[in-house]
Amino acid sequence: MSTVKTETQNKTKIFKMSTKILKDEPLKPYESSSIIKHEKLFEKKLDTNHNEKSIAQMQYKMQIVWFNAIGFLIFHLAGLYGIFLLFTNAKLLTGFWTIALGYISALATTMGAHRLYTHRTFKANKWIRGTLVLFQTVAGQNCLWVWIRDHRQHHKYSDTDADPHNSSRGFFFSHIGWLMVKKHPDVIKKGKMIDMSDIDRDPIVMFQKKYYKRLFIIFSIILPVIIPCYLWNETLFNSFFLSFVGRLVISLNFTWLVNSAAHIYGTRPFSKDIAPAENWFVSFMGLGEGWHNYHHTFPWDYRAAEFGQYFNVTTTVIDFCARRGWVYDIKSASPELVQKYATKKGDGSHPVYGKLNPEDLWVHDY
Repeated sequence: MSTVKTETQNKTKIFKMSTKILKDEPLKPYESSSIIKHEKLFEKKLDTNHNEKSIAQMQYKMQIVWFNAIGFLIFHLAGLYGIFLLFTNAKLLTGFWTIALGYISALATTMGAHRLYTHRTFKANKWIRGTLVLFQTVAGQNCLWVWIRDHRQHHKYSDTDADPHNSSRGFFFSHIGWLMVKKHPDVIKKGKMIDMSDIDRDPIVMFQKKYYKRLFIIFSIILPVIIPCYLWNETLFNSFFLSFVGRLVISLNFTWLVNSAAHIYGTRPFSKDIAPAENWFVSFMGLGEGWHNYHHTFPWDYRAAEFGQYFNVTTTVIDFCARRGWVYDIKSASPELVQKYATKKGDGSHPVYGKLNPEDLWVHDY
């Protein structure tokens, strides 16, 4: 108790002395020495914290998981062969089937895994939730529970060592390399602290988590491959390499572009101090997920982009469902809030607000 009291008294003294300095008032000799003493203690504490962090960085050594690395290499080569078959040997209907299935499963990931479950930007009835979880299984991007945890962690510790696909470690790492190496200790440690209580209460997600491997084999491999063979006499060989392997290689890489390209290339009209950027190419390929500077600034906005941005197919589908009452309680940032962030925090690249004077619009901080 006495230690706490003494510490409080010391802080009060330092505050009073600091006030004198700011007012250009002379300090007494003992006050000057006290200031110097506390400055040295503070510098020592900073050095200690820096050294601890440096030691932790030195102790970590990236370890390649060769099983994963070789597996991804073989899988990508097989996927490229599947794409080759699309233009040379496979039936036209198989190509349409592959594109349609890839598109719908990608939409289930952007709308379901991302905007509904990870960020809770809207609510949906059980039929919409069930459909989204089903096609997220088809997408083959791990079970939904793990997907949500990793993405929530990515937002909470974005582009730090605790971010699973930390873009500050380069394009390749944030794109696919993070799946080929052992996780950084910070990723493991912080991952255990992510709040998943709301997801744990969702029976649909937990059912998928429990039976994910079986569901993946049935809905992402067997059915997509068998249907072309049964309905329009595609060969099993062609269907496997195109409807399964080629589809996953294409859709996975489009998704990974959000983690890599959209954190490195583009403008930052809403928050200039973060890595995520506005990238139209990623938005085109990722159904509207590339307006990433906006999304990281307003992660609770169901649009994941400023109103009116193009290539935002996911938002269009959510709006369609909302008009029919299938989704509800939609959240979005007000135009006034978006304008204030663009003028105060942005890099000046906003097509409208970037040219305005921040002092004219920023009334008070949020």
